[in-house]
Amino acid sequence: MDPDARFRELTVGEFVDRLASPAPVPGGGSAAAVAGSLGAALVAMVASLSDRPRYAAHAALHAEAGEAGRQLADRFLALADEDSAAYAGYGAAMKLPRGTEAETAERMGAIRAAARLASEVPFRTVEACRELVGLAESLAGRCNVNAASDLEVASLLAVAASHAAAANVMTNLPSIGDEALAASLRSRTEKLVDEIDGLAAQARTTVHGGEARDPLPATP
Repeated sequence: MDPDARFRELTVGEFVDRLASPAPVPGGGSAAAVAGSLGAALVAMVASLSDRPRYAAHAALHAEAGEAGRQLADRFLALADEDSAAYAGYGAAMKLPRGTEAETAERMGAIRAAARLASEVPFRTVEACRELVGLAESLAGRCNVNAASDLEVASLLAVAASHAAAANVMTNLPSIGDEALAASLRSRTEKLVDEIDGLAAQARTTVHGGEARDPLPATP
């Protein structure tokens, strides 16, 4: 197993083994992003399975959601790699020497920069989760009924991934050394997670109700 391989290049078993190892990366942030990629792949799958005459009124939505789901899945996997790189950078900064005032100041600057990156990467995962759950909610009631339960799974994966990524954002904020930025990231993260929870609940309610929905308005 190549230690420098991107996570997308590993088998599922290899990724799980690496996650279970004592190595500092991958960790929870990468796991959250991988969970998001699974949800996005499910959205793309449901869109593909809905390419049937019965659902022709929603064909534009299916085409858009299928492409968006595939792109999101790819983005989540990239975020998994970025998260591990960010955490590795933070760990390296923590190990910098601090024997002199100059070294201490340099170390503190490196820690703050690394902590900022280690907050921003999982925040981007939360943003991607908002896109994911938006797609799932849009498809609910407008897709192949035999695959509707997979949308519920996609929405639940978005919720889990967003909460997990948000936890990583919050963990690193105290170390970035910028109270205004920390407050902004905290507020934006909490707002997104609330939106994700709400949209996921709507998607699940629609799926459980089993009723068809009208097509979305055409975009200009």
